[in-house]
Amino acid sequence: MQPAAQTDTPADDAAVAAALGRVPSGLFVVAWREGDADRCMLASWVMQAGFTPPQVSVAVATSRTLLGAIDRGAGFTVSVLAESQRSLLARFGKPDPDPFAGLEVVRTAGGAAALADAAAWLDCRPTARASAGDHVVVLAEVRAAGGTGFEPAIHLRKNGLRY
Repeated sequence: MQPAAQTDTPADDAAVAAALGRVPSGLFVVAWREGDADRCMLASWVMQAGFTPPQVSVAVATSRTLLGAIDRGAGFTVSVLAESQRSLLARFGKPDPDPFAGLEVVRTAGGAAALADAAAWLDCRPTARASAGDHVVVLAEVRAAGGTGFEPAIHLRKNGLRY
């Protein structure tokens, strides 16, 4: 197989944005504990990263407080939103001080909340991280899991160069 030809021409940002926007992802709520409070963020860049041990990777914007929590030893959960849970996007896109108020949650061994009605949830222990420009890719071992088995939500962006 021949390597692709290299060019000195800059990428067409519109073409790159459109193409990256067509890469499907899921919709996820990543949650952790800070003291007695639940913290969370909406994520779309989560994927399985290994079989033995089972692992996932999560891309986290460098501005997110999750990275500081991980530095302090926190684990986190990943709730895989079901197609029927799209109404939760606004709630977790800009979470309030009690993001899980009124929702049924599962508490993991580390204390983090997972959505009981999610298509699936994963209890994760971070094991490594790598810089990826404006994001950090966190590798985490999956310690426990559960969920409903409902169809997961699939997400496509209009523009793959911004949220």
